[in-house]
Amino acid sequence: MSLRAVIDTVEGREKRLTVFDPPNADAIAELREYFASQAVQIEEGTTDSGLSGYVVLSDDQDDEVLAAVDLRHLDGDIAVGPGEQSAFAPILEHLDGTTFTSYDIPRMMAATREMEDRAWRAGAGELHAGFQRVGAIRAQKGVYEDLATKDIDIHTYCAPSDDTPDIEGVTIHQVDNAEIRRSWFVVFDGGGNPNDACALLAEERGEADERRFYGFWTYDAGVVETVLPTSATSTRSRCDRRDRETP
Repeated sequence: MSLRAVIDTVEGREKRLTVFDPPNADAIAELREYFASQAVQIEEGTTDSGLSGYVVLSDDQDDEVLAAVDLRHLDGDIAVGPGEQSAFAPILEHLDGTTFTSYDIPRMMAATREMEDRAWRAGAGELHAGFQRVGAIRAQKGVYEDLATKDIDIHTYCAPSDDTPDIEGVTIHQVDNAEIRRSWFVVFDGGGNPNDACALLAEERGEADERRFYGFWTYDAGVVETVLPTSATSTRSRCDRRDRETP
């Protein structure tokens, strides 16, 4: 199964985020702005409970309540480094399997940091990351040097280049195919704990100068098991064949 096929299997799974008695007029607007590119419908609701300023995430198909989160938990920076808790982690964890469209680089980096942070906190396992271009690996060298201090088997993937950086504890696979050039993925196997397994998988679409991505993230260990061989094992095998054929 290709990376594109994996993305297609979760397309159209929309969820609904209802904000009950928002504490201020900006709360709804800020949430709609943040989730504008994702399959999440934002609504405002009221309650007689006397509580205010919380959100309820539900499945749009069967109205199943998935989570209830205090809006105060969403305060803070979105993009953080490994070992730091993302302000949007409570929401991200419950948007498992929801597709997103037209994500720009900052939004992709925020989701990427969430995946890397879980690997950091687990401290062991396998982490596979597709960076498309070698320049992106070079830009994240410091982050992956930090991750490599843990007992994590780290593999990164990019299109071939003569200027690949040397990152101790990180294996860089150069893969010459279109799928690697257009795909951004971060997959962590959970380090033996299915609850820590996670994956971000996206495909760059549209004009090259726009850098927009379509895909999904998941914390479902079963889905991660599907993504992992697709993003890593088969890709790496193509890379290994190329290395063996090189004199």
